[in-house]
Amino acid sequence: MSRNKNRAHVGLVSAVALAAGIGLASNAQAADLGGNCCADLEERIAELEATTARKGNRKVSLTISGWVAEQVMWWDDGTESNVYVTGIGTTLSTHFKLTGQATIAPGWQAGYVIHVEAGTEDPLTNLDQSHDDGGSGVRTHQSYWFINSDRLGKVSLGLLSPASDNAAILVDGSGTLVPANWVLFDNQAFGLRGDGGNLTGATWGDLAHCQSWGEGGLGAAGDCGGFAGPQNVIRYDSPTFGGFSVSASWGEDDMWDVAGRYAGEFNGIKLAVAAAYFSQNDIDNSRGGDTGSNWQIGAYVQHVPTGLFLYGAYGADVDTPSGAADFDADRWYLKAGLRRKWNALGHTVFYGEYGKKNDGIDCGRGNTNNANTFSGFDCDGTNRVTGGELTQWGLGIVQEIDAAAMSMWLSYRNFDGEINCGGANCGSDNLRARDSYNFDNMHVVKFGALINF
Repeated sequence: MSRNKNRAHVGLVSAVALAAGIGLASNAQAADLGGNCCADLEERIAELEATTARKGNRKVSLTISGWVAEQVMWWDDGTESNVYVTGIGTTLSTHFKLTGQATIAPGWQAGYVIHVEAGTEDPLTNLDQSHDDGGSGVRTHQSYWFINSDRLGKVSLGLLSPASDNAAILVDGSGTLVPANWVLFDNQAFGLRGDGGNLTGATWGDLAHCQSWGEGGLGAAGDCGGFAGPQNVIRYDSPTFGGFSVSASWGEDDMWDVAGRYAGEFNGIKLAVAAAYFSQNDIDNSRGGDTGSNWQIGAYVQHVPTGLFLYGAYGADVDTPSGAADFDADRWYLKAGLRRKWNALGHTVFYGEYGKKNDGIDCGRGNTNNANTFSGFDCDGTNRVTGGELTQWGLGIVQEIDAAAMSMWLSYRNFDGEINCGGANCGSDNLRARDSYNFDNMHVVKFGALINF
């Protein structure tokens, strides 16, 4: 009985295939005779195309790419500890990108980029001791078109990264950029612990602003320039000549920046360097918080045969807004390690990191001239914050999995913060009679992974 069924099934399949072959031959013959036999077939194809994801059209391509990145993060602020499941922070978070281009003429292309973030729980801006949930949401990170000439360079217009955005960070070719860099992706929104383990009302991010005077400043930690992310700008990128290239951009309310880059390899030494200058003049902010400029430089060097590498970055504020809190903040960061392929999975990377952020005090949270409230820092009057420092160091390992376009990491980071005060008073009840104050250290352990698609 089973054998007969199988024979019947094979016979049915053969009959269908034969009928299809005859039909195709008949259609081809009719087409050769000039008949209108294919109208139904063309209509069916059009219907299928309308309901199927297509790779662009006949002139402009479409490519979908991105990554998914999530981690488990354990933290201890000296009084409380907990474990959160998080994303890896806005601008690095899970996302997808639509890109494409078309050839206008030989050596000329036009194209587009649409970059959408699906920000899950965000330790950069939303998570703290009291909140274990808080994503940045689905948002358009970049959206722009460009025209490129192989000889003259590329011009881009829309919502995109200015020339200086993350210039010093992106030269890091060690494979450890995501879990370890100088931005406070782990704890920027977490509160600082004061005397007796009390939350002071200030955050770790308040010790690391790129500009100190005014709400928000010009970014945080090392993520300075370009408002630490995409803006509505017009940007020019030159072609690469001998490993060198330059970029420049101009954007809304009179921001402009320039950047230069070099990348090359010689005698087994891989080298990448980038430097950038950023300036902003926001006349709509009466406090001047979005007015100022800064510069940054980053370099990466690797001995390819052994895998030993060194990465460093430095940045400083220039022309900070005048006032009682006229701090000239600067910041530096070093990372060294070993990148070797010891197993079939891919490269294994061991690293150590150390960095400091000097006088990056946030004085723009609306509490100046208030000696009894410690929500943000009091930077006016006699009893005020006169400076501060944030030190970070860490160790970690990254395992790349080439077959899955994936990286996994395990890392430990330690954060130590302090402020200096004028008149032996930092402007808060629990900090009186001190000329300086050390906050409780924060410890962070992360295990996570990023998979590209």
